[in-house]
Amino acid sequence: MSGNLLDFDPGQMEAWFAEQGEKPFRARQVLRWIHKSGEDDFDAMSDLALSLRAKLKLHACVAAPRMVSEANSGDGTRKWLLDVGTGNAVETVFIPEENRGTLCVSTQAGCALDCAFCSTGKQGFNRNLSTAEIIGQLWWANREIGRDADGNWPITNVVMMGMGEPLLNFDNTVSALRLMLDDHAYGLSRRRVTVSTSGVVPAMDRLRDECPVALAVSLHAPNDALRNVLVPINQKYPLRELMAACLRYLEKAPRDFVTFEYVMLEGVNDSEKHARELIALTRDVPCKFNLIPFNPFPQAPYRRSSSEAVRRFRDVLMQADIVTTTRKVRGDDIAAACGQLAGQVQDKTRRTQRIALELQA
Repeated sequence: MSGNLLDFDPGQMEAWFAEQGEKPFRARQVLRWIHKSGEDDFDAMSDLALSLRAKLKLHACVAAPRMVSEANSGDGTRKWLLDVGTGNAVETVFIPEENRGTLCVSTQAGCALDCAFCSTGKQGFNRNLSTAEIIGQLWWANREIGRDADGNWPITNVVMMGMGEPLLNFDNTVSALRLMLDDHAYGLSRRRVTVSTSGVVPAMDRLRDECPVALAVSLHAPNDALRNVLVPINQKYPLRELMAACLRYLEKAPRDFVTFEYVMLEGVNDSEKHARELIALTRDVPCKFNLIPFNPFPQAPYRRSSSEAVRRFRDVLMQADIVTTTRKVRGDDIAAACGQLAGQVQDKTRRTQRIALELQA
């Protein structure tokens, strides 16, 4: 049986090596070579027996998605378009900051949720990414950027906020998370790995039980009527259920708060009245708010809230003792900012075709 070793989380790697008649410590050795050292050449794995290297060359590979193109922003943000086959490509974004480097990772080719303000959702949905295609973004980006002067990989934080809804690709997302957290792989802290969800309530409960990491929830509206329009999955899991799920998640979460992401849309969700509704909605949920300036894309029906509107909105929340930050716009000159990731998607939902017909009507 052959396999792409990037597809295996630590437990799966041990099981695969057992099938090959190898002991568990061999799996851990190879994990370290692949993920800690960024190595894909079995001949370079010098502490493996020659016979094992020969077996690996015959039955295994280390294959990350191939880069199609790269874009570099004036603020240092880098965006890569990575080929995941069958006419699909996903986008991955690296955001360097003074004390950390954050990689924004995609989990699906396209997205089925069709949030009203998001470029990714307007393309439709093709398929879930494999574990290798998810973790391969981190593996590939580390190698592309290179180690720093102290020999450390540059990526210290990972956010599942790229293309797709991570919790609708639960198993592969969790396998990738386990690699990010494992000491023989990337060894990241649970506090430095964030899953962002639009509110898939049953999967939030599964994540809490199986692999709790930091949680961000794409909220974007303070009431069901508006959220039903902006985030259609709210029609299935309304705000009351979502807030209850957030409270349950915090029972096992590595952080003692949920981050609520809130895209600021001029005249839609950015009034002081909306801010006061949010205070009432989240009263029982330890949280902080991250206000996100809307990042436009072609045919977007919304506009970015003014700086003054964002400031007033933030002040209302902060006066209620809710920690509130305004996300600095990064990478918008290369369409790498929040909500702008598009990639290339062979749309099985035919949503792109439907939107084109609607625009012509």
